[in-house]
Amino acid sequence: MTTLEIELFPCRSDNFGVLVHEPATGATASIDAPEENAVVDALIRRGWNLTHIFTTHHHTDHVEANLPLKQRFGAEIIGPKREATRIPGLDRPVDDGDRFDFAGHPVDVIWTPGHTAGHICYHLPKDRLLFAADTLFALGCGRLFEGTPADMWRSLSKLALLPDDTAVFFGHEYTLSNARFALTIDPGNADLVARAAAIEEARAAGRFTAPTTIALEKATNPFLRAGDPEIRRHLDLADAANHEVFAEIRARKDRF
Repeated sequence: MTTLEIELFPCRSDNFGVLVHEPATGATASIDAPEENAVVDALIRRGWNLTHIFTTHHHTDHVEANLPLKQRFGAEIIGPKREATRIPGLDRPVDDGDRFDFAGHPVDVIWTPGHTAGHICYHLPKDRLLFAADTLFALGCGRLFEGTPADMWRSLSKLALLPDDTAVFFGHEYTLSNARFALTIDPGNADLVARAAAIEEARAAGRFTAPTTIALEKATNPFLRAGDPEIRRHLDLADAANHEVFAEIRARKDRF
Protein backbone atom coordinates (compact mmCIF):
# COMPACT_ATOMS: atom_id res chain seq x y z
CA MET A 1 0.00 0.00 0.00
CA THR A 2 1.46 3.34 -1.04
CA THR A 3 1.83 6.18 1.42
CA LEU A 4 -0.76 8.94 1.20
CA GLU A 5 0.37 12.52 0.66
CA ILE A 6 -1.37 15.34 2.53
CA GLU A 7 -1.59 19.04 1.68
CA LEU A 8 -2.75 21.34 4.49
CA PHE A 9 -3.69 24.96 3.73
CA PRO A 10 -5.80 27.83 5.10
CA CYS A 11 -9.33 28.54 3.90
CA ARG A 12 -11.75 31.35 4.70
CA SER A 13 -10.87 33.18 7.92
CA ASP A 14 -9.80 30.24 10.08
CA ASN A 15 -10.74 26.95 8.35
CA PHE A 16 -8.21 24.34 7.39
CA GLY A 17 -8.30 22.81 3.93
CA VAL A 18 -6.91 19.30 3.58
CA LEU A 19 -6.18 17.30 0.45
CA VAL A 20 -5.36 13.59 0.65
CA HIS A 21 -3.56 12.17 -2.40
CA GLU A 22 -2.80 8.59 -3.36
CA PRO A 23 0.14 8.82 -5.80
CA ALA A 24 -0.17 5.41 -7.49
CA THR A 25 -3.72 6.03 -8.73
CA GLY A 26 -3.87 9.83 -8.65
CA ALA A 27 -6.97 9.75 -6.44
CA THR A 28 -7.32 12.94 -4.40
CA ALA A 29 -9.89 13.71 -1.73
CA SER A 30 -10.71 17.06 -0.19
CA ILE A 31 -11.75 16.84 3.43
CA ASP A 32 -14.82 19.07 3.28
CA ALA A 33 -14.97 21.93 0.79
CA PRO A 34 -14.70 25.21 2.67
CA GLU A 35 -13.72 27.50 -0.21
CA GLU A 36 -13.46 26.82 -3.94
CA ASN A 37 -10.50 29.04 -4.81
CA ALA A 38 -8.33 27.84 -1.93
CA VAL A 39 -8.96 24.18 -2.80
CA VAL A 40 -8.33 24.75 -6.52
CA ASP A 41 -5.13 26.67 -5.82
CA ALA A 42 -3.87 23.82 -3.64
CA LEU A 43 -4.68 21.27 -6.34
CA ILE A 44 -2.86 23.32 -8.96
CA ARG A 45 0.11 23.82 -6.64
CA ARG A 46 0.48 20.07 -6.22
CA GLY A 47 -0.57 19.07 -9.74
CA TRP A 48 -3.43 16.90 -8.45
CA ASN A 49 -6.94 16.24 -9.79
CA LEU A 50 -9.84 16.17 -7.34
CA THR A 51 -11.69 12.84 -7.36
CA HIS A 52 -13.54 12.84 -4.01
CA ILE A 53 -14.92 15.14 -1.32
CA PHE A 54 -15.31 13.67 2.16
CA THR A 55 -17.97 15.82 3.83
CA THR A 56 -18.15 15.75 7.63
CA HIS A 57 -21.23 17.89 8.34
CA HIS A 58 -23.62 20.37 6.79
CA HIS A 59 -22.34 23.74 8.02
CA THR A 60 -21.78 26.22 5.22
CA ASP A 61 -18.10 26.72 5.93
CA HIS A 62 -17.58 23.01 5.22
CA VAL A 63 -19.83 22.49 2.17
CA GLU A 64 -19.87 25.85 0.38
CA ALA A 65 -17.63 24.63 -2.45
CA ASN A 66 -19.21 21.17 -2.87
CA LEU A 67 -21.18 21.97 -6.01
CA PRO A 68 -18.57 24.18 -7.75
CA LEU A 69 -15.84 21.58 -7.17
CA LYS A 70 -18.10 18.73 -8.27
CA GLN A 71 -19.00 20.60 -11.45
CA ARG A 72 -15.37 21.47 -12.16
CA PHE A 73 -13.74 18.09 -11.43
CA GLY A 74 -16.55 15.54 -11.39
CA ALA A 75 -15.60 14.62 -7.83
CA GLU A 76 -17.72 12.10 -5.92
CA ILE A 77 -19.15 13.56 -2.71
CA ILE A 78 -19.33 11.24 0.27
CA GLY A 79 -21.07 12.47 3.41
CA PRO A 80 -23.23 11.80 6.46
CA LYS A 81 -26.41 9.87 5.78
CA ARG A 82 -28.08 11.57 8.76
CA GLU A 83 -27.62 14.96 7.08
CA ALA A 84 -28.18 13.77 3.51
CA THR A 85 -30.74 16.44 2.64
CA ARG A 86 -28.38 19.18 3.82
CA ILE A 87 -25.21 18.11 1.97
CA PRO A 88 -25.04 19.75 -1.49
CA GLY A 89 -24.32 17.28 -4.28
CA LEU A 90 -24.13 14.21 -2.02
CA ASP A 91 -23.48 11.04 -4.05
CA ARG A 92 -22.74 8.44 -1.40
CA PRO A 93 -24.36 8.68 2.05
CA VAL A 94 -22.43 6.87 4.80
CA ASP A 95 -23.17 6.16 8.45
CA ASP A 96 -21.55 5.00 11.64
CA GLY A 97 -19.60 1.77 11.18
CA ASP A 98 -19.49 1.95 7.40
CA ARG A 99 -16.19 1.24 5.67
CA PHE A 100 -15.31 2.25 2.12
CA ASP A 101 -12.20 2.10 -0.03
CA PHE A 102 -10.16 5.11 -1.09
CA ALA A 103 -7.64 3.99 -3.71
CA GLY A 104 -6.76 0.86 -1.73
CA HIS A 105 -6.91 2.57 1.68
CA PRO A 106 -9.79 1.58 3.99
CA VAL A 107 -11.79 4.45 5.45
CA ASP A 108 -13.97 3.92 8.53
CA VAL A 109 -16.90 6.24 9.27
CA ILE A 110 -17.40 7.30 12.89
CA TRP A 111 -20.63 9.08 13.84
CA THR A 112 -19.79 11.87 16.29
CA PRO A 113 -22.94 13.86 17.16
CA GLY A 114 -22.61 16.99 19.25
CA HIS A 115 -21.50 19.84 17.02
CA THR A 116 -24.24 18.76 14.60
CA ALA A 117 -26.58 15.82 14.95
CA GLY A 118 -25.13 13.93 11.99
CA HIS A 119 -21.44 14.90 12.12
CA ILE A 120 -19.07 12.13 11.03
CA CYS A 121 -15.31 11.69 11.17
CA TYR A 122 -13.19 9.71 8.73
CA HIS A 123 -10.64 7.28 10.16
CA LEU A 124 -8.03 5.61 7.96
CA PRO A 125 -6.82 2.82 10.26
CA LYS A 126 -3.95 1.54 8.11
CA ASP A 127 -2.62 5.06 7.66
CA ARG A 128 -3.16 6.15 11.29
CA LEU A 129 -5.14 9.20 10.14
CA LEU A 130 -8.27 10.82 11.55
CA PHE A 131 -10.14 13.69 9.93
CA ALA A 132 -12.16 15.04 12.85
CA ALA A 133 -13.42 18.36 11.42
CA ASP A 134 -15.42 20.15 14.13
CA THR A 135 -15.72 17.34 16.67
CA LEU A 136 -12.17 17.28 18.03
CA PHE A 137 -9.78 20.22 17.78
CA ALA A 138 -6.27 20.60 19.11
CA LEU A 139 -6.97 21.35 22.80
CA GLY A 140 -10.68 21.81 22.08
CA CYS A 141 -13.93 20.48 20.67
CA GLY A 142 -16.77 21.92 18.63
CA ARG A 143 -19.59 24.00 20.03
CA LEU A 144 -22.77 22.08 20.75
CA PHE A 145 -25.17 23.43 18.15
CA GLU A 146 -27.35 20.34 17.73
CA GLY A 147 -26.30 17.89 20.44
CA THR A 148 -26.11 17.59 24.20
CA PRO A 149 -22.99 17.47 26.36
CA ALA A 150 -23.61 13.75 26.84
CA ASP A 151 -23.69 13.30 23.03
CA MET A 152 -20.39 15.09 22.57
CA TRP A 153 -18.74 13.32 25.49
CA ARG A 154 -19.66 9.96 23.96
CA SER A 155 -18.35 11.12 20.58
CA LEU A 156 -15.03 12.29 21.99
CA SER A 157 -14.73 9.10 24.01
CA LYS A 158 -15.01 7.10 20.78
CA LEU A 159 -12.16 9.06 19.24
CA ALA A 160 -10.03 8.71 22.38
CA LEU A 161 -10.09 4.92 21.86
CA LEU A 162 -8.21 5.20 18.55
CA PRO A 163 -4.48 4.34 18.56
CA ASP A 164 -2.34 6.92 20.34
CA ASP A 165 -0.19 7.54 17.26
CA THR A 166 -3.17 8.48 15.08
CA ALA A 167 -2.56 11.85 13.41
CA VAL A 168 -5.60 14.09 13.84
CA PHE A 169 -6.49 16.77 11.30
CA PHE A 170 -9.20 19.19 12.39
CA GLY A 171 -11.38 21.87 10.86
CA HIS A 172 -10.21 25.19 12.30
CA GLU A 173 -7.10 26.95 13.56
CA TYR A 174 -8.48 27.71 17.02
CA THR A 175 -5.55 26.25 18.91
CA LEU A 176 -4.06 29.40 20.44
CA SER A 177 -7.36 30.40 22.05
CA ASN A 178 -7.97 26.79 23.04
CA ALA A 179 -4.58 26.61 24.75
CA ARG A 180 -5.19 29.76 26.74
CA PHE A 181 -8.55 28.42 27.86
CA ALA A 182 -7.19 24.96 28.68
CA LEU A 183 -4.75 26.52 31.15
CA THR A 184 -7.71 27.90 33.12
CA ILE A 185 -9.11 24.36 33.51
CA ASP A 186 -5.94 22.30 33.99
CA PRO A 187 -3.28 24.74 35.26
CA GLY A 188 -1.19 22.11 37.03
CA ASN A 189 -0.68 19.98 33.91
CA ALA A 190 3.01 20.34 33.04
CA ASP A 191 2.51 18.81 29.60
CA LEU A 192 -0.20 21.37 28.86
CA VAL A 193 1.91 24.27 30.10
CA ALA A 194 4.76 23.23 27.81
CA ARG A 195 2.44 22.68 24.89
CA ALA A 196 0.76 26.05 25.33
CA ALA A 197 4.13 27.79 25.23
CA ALA A 198 5.05 25.92 22.04
CA ILE A 199 1.72 26.91 20.47
CA GLU A 200 2.26 30.58 21.32
CA GLU A 201 5.64 30.38 19.57
CA ALA A 202 4.30 28.48 16.57
CA ARG A 203 1.43 30.87 15.92
CA ALA A 204 3.68 33.92 16.37
CA ALA A 205 5.84 32.45 13.60
CA GLY A 206 2.79 31.75 11.40
CA ARG A 207 3.02 27.95 11.66
CA PHE A 208 -0.03 25.69 11.68
CA THR A 209 -0.91 23.65 14.75
CA ALA A 210 -2.31 20.72 12.75
CA PRO A 211 -2.02 17.82 12.88
CA THR A 212 -2.14 16.73 16.48
CA THR A 213 -2.27 13.15 17.80
CA ILE A 214 -4.69 11.18 19.93
CA ALA A 215 -1.99 10.71 22.58
CA LEU A 216 -1.26 14.43 22.78
CA GLU A 217 -4.93 15.30 23.09
CA LYS A 218 -5.51 12.71 25.82
CA ALA A 219 -2.60 14.21 27.76
CA THR A 220 -3.49 17.89 27.38
CA ASN A 221 -7.00 18.53 25.98
CA PRO A 222 -9.36 19.26 28.89
CA PHE A 223 -12.38 18.15 26.85
CA LEU A 224 -10.97 14.61 26.80
CA ARG A 225 -9.95 14.72 30.46
CA ALA A 226 -13.25 15.02 32.31
CA GLY A 227 -12.28 12.04 34.46
CA ASP A 228 -9.03 13.60 35.66
CA PRO A 229 -9.08 14.07 39.48
CA GLU A 230 -7.19 17.37 39.39
CA ILE A 231 -9.60 18.89 36.88
CA ARG A 232 -12.55 17.66 38.91
CA ARG A 233 -11.14 19.21 42.08
CA HIS A 234 -10.39 22.45 40.26
CA LEU A 235 -14.02 22.65 39.07
CA ASP A 236 -15.43 21.49 42.41
CA LEU A 237 -17.04 18.54 40.63
CA ALA A 238 -15.25 15.64 42.27
CA ASP A 239 -18.30 13.37 42.35
CA ALA A 240 -19.98 14.39 39.07
CA ALA A 241 -20.45 12.12 36.06
CA ASN A 242 -17.90 12.56 33.28
CA HIS A 243 -20.44 14.12 30.92
CA GLU A 244 -21.38 16.64 33.65
CA VAL A 245 -17.74 17.65 34.07
CA PHE A 246 -17.46 17.93 30.29
CA ALA A 247 -20.61 20.09 30.21
CA GLU A 248 -19.10 22.51 32.73
CA ILE A 249 -15.87 22.77 30.74
CA ARG A 250 -17.82 23.39 27.52
CA ALA A 251 -19.99 26.03 29.18
CA ARG A 252 -16.89 27.83 30.46
CA LYS A 253 -15.32 27.74 27.00
CA ASP A 254 -18.48 29.22 25.50
CA ARG A 255 -18.06 32.19 27.88
CA PHE A 256 -14.27 32.45 27.51
